[in-house]
Amino acid sequence: QVQLVESGGGLVQPGGSLRLSCAASGRNFRSYVMGWYRQAPGEQRESVATITSSGSTNYADSVKGRFTISRDSAKNTVSLQMNSLKPEDTAVYYCNARVVYYNYWGQGTQVTVSS
Repeated sequence: QVQLVESGGGLVQPGGSLRLSCAASGRNFRSYVMGWYRQAPGEQRESVATITSSGSTNYADSVKGRFTISRDSAKNTVSLQMNSLKPEDTAVYYCNARVVYYNYWGQGTQVTVSS
């Protein structure tokens, strides 16, 4: 059974930092594209950052220079370091793993940026 379990969300003040982690289990995710998506209330889910099996990364323009995605393929984990957080970063953040015909999601973790 495939599972993606996120952790690390919470409440942080503007300008603060959080680190999200995702532990994937149930198969070898080495060849998967791993990523983080987010969904704010009333908004569509959007891509935040993705990382390929070779380590190539892609970021949404809104988070470039502030967020860093990384993965440990041996441990089937993917992380998102979020710095200089802004209120508009408030959302539920979802871990994603996809390859060809397979697309898996975590249950999401809430990130709230507020003073």
